Amino acid sequence: MMHFDVFNGDADGLCALHQLRLETPLEAVLITGVKRDIALLQRVPALAGDRVTVLDVSAATNRAALVALLARGVEVEYFDHHFAGDLPVHPGLRALIDPSPRVCTGILVDRHLGGKQRVWAVVAAYGDNLREVATELAAPLALDAAALEQLRELGESLAYNAYGDTDGDLVVHPATLYRTMASYADPFRFIAGEPILRRIDEARRDDLARAMATGPACAFDHARVYVLPDASWSRRVRGVLGNYRANELPELAHAILSPNTLGGYTVSVRAPLARPAGADALCRAFATGGGRTSAAGIDDLPHGALPEFVRRLEQAFR
Repeated sequence: MMHFDVFNGDADGLCALHQLRLETPLEAVLITGVKRDIALLQRVPALAGDRVTVLDVSAATNRAALVALLARGVEVEYFDHHFAGDLPVHPGLRALIDPSPRVCTGILVDRHLGGKQRVWAVVAAYGDNLREVATELAAPLALDAAALEQLRELGESLAYNAYGDTDGDLVVHPATLYRTMASYADPFRFIAGEPILRRIDEARRDDLARAMATGPACAFDHARVYVLPDASWSRRVRGVLGNYRANELPELAHAILSPNTLGGYTVSVRAPLARPAGADALCRAFATGGGRTSAAGIDDLPHGALPEFVRRLEQAFR
């Protein structure tokens, strides 16, 4: 029997898997990639009797591959907080899915484990820009403000590292990053002693400093649109910039666009933190869109569709 761990390469996917494997260590084949690479189940070569754990990737996007795995006699355990669509009903599927705006996959795993690896769930929540939720979640840990700030910085660095259109845009591939994280039960030791993390953090700060010099391409009463240049740094920083702007102006929605190799744009959308809903519905109106209610995106927005996207963005959050 083989086991496959399938996970989003961002902070939430990494920390969700890390919590599980700290509690239930096992040898597994890792399947992951850049944050936008979420059609992951079609890459799982599992056969009857094998097991698959899926974390932080949309069941709606992966439904056909999920049905095929179950039909082959594969057992699937599924944790996620994205729009799921109609889940297949099958005795081989165990799913814990909650798309509520104050939930991330790391929190779902925390519930599953009864809080046994809570500190990593806090990192996951910070990485998904759920700052208030993360701080509330950390209350039983009795951490001081400086320690919470360290966990926030860790979550944001892990989240940043997953952004990019290809593996070549990333500072470190998520599979490599997970294997490094796996040797650290304590996130504070990871922060203090891991050179890979320092590389990621330095790149994040440099990229954000460049992005902050870019003004909005469009500004409405309820939304802002930023269009970044065609460069690896801009593709890496889309999510970080979206979260930064969302925290800076919590009453507004934000869209961050960068050119992609198909001649269009890759888009990250943040609903207003004051009303964290509607981002997924907006993005699903476009062919390659999806995500969660507070934060979503479009993999390939054709250049000619930009005016329609801007119109819908302004309407969605009016």
